[in-house]
Amino acid sequence: MKRILLPIVLPASASGIAHQTAYLARQFHSEIILLHVVTSLQHPMGTLERGHELTQRDLHSAVIERAERELESALQAELQGIVVKRLLLRGDPAREIVRVAREESADLIAMTTRGHGAMYRLLLGSVTAKVLHDAACPVWTDTHRAAVTTAAEEFAIRSILCAVDLTFNDRITVTKASGLAAEFGARLTLVHITPSVEIYGPGGPRVLPELKQELTGYAAAEIAKLQRDAGTNAAVIIDSGGRHERLNMVASQVKADVLVIGHHAAGGHMGDNSSGYGIVRDSHIPVLSMCGPVTRI
Repeated sequence: MKRILLPIVLPASASGIAHQTAYLARQFHSEIILLHVVTSLQHPMGTLERGHELTQRDLHSAVIERAERELESALQAELQGIVVKRLLLRGDPAREIVRVAREESADLIAMTTRGHGAMYRLLLGSVTAKVLHDAACPVWTDTHRAAVTTAAEEFAIRSILCAVDLTFNDRITVTKASGLAAEFGARLTLVHITPSVEIYGPGGPRVLPELKQELTGYAAAEIAKLQRDAGTNAAVIIDSGGRHERLNMVASQVKADVLVIGHHAAGGHMGDNSSGYGIVRDSHIPVLSMCGPVTRI
């Protein structure tokens, strides 16, 4: 992991994603590329009255100059001792993030959906979804919920939860999760969430034991084969129900510090069900979305 791309919103302050990126960079002796993209929202709005000594160009230049100053001083304390390259660009944030990651040969993009106020969170969420869809390298995401959960203690990777969805992309996801666990000496747990095995009728919901046994047995056999192919021997949890809710419950159960999921560039996440961003958005812990091959292994 030689280069980590860290897009930020200015003014930047200490945050979960900054501490997590610094933690990873120190472990892997990585360079951090600190990127801020000036968007149209930061451009001067409206028109000036005739005769005003300032012009729209003057105001735009002031925005750029202020961004340059803020970027130069951003996260100095958090990234102390780490090689940092600072980039200031203009344009569409998601497009520029993906482009810079490709041109700078970034091994990881680390980003957050947090922002100052509901509007910024909405916009950052949209950027994150686009980056997850288009990036050709792994993406580490830290959501508002994850940041709240981990803010009280220093971040460290001691337990990793890896979600498998029984698709062709699982082997590379599990292999990379296993490598990450080995790097940090962390415990690895694999989890698979089957569809709900409950039906609703008179008297309330009830579990269909035959369906549960069939789904669980199939998943267990497939995961055993997956681990043989990947050369892993991780603990396995098979649950059923709402994927996002159950993943959070299992993550809490195993005290996971990060959730690893699979995706492939320009395709669906967690297979082809397009739920990858939903998992990122609702996760109570940071999520590492691994990029895998588009074609079947």
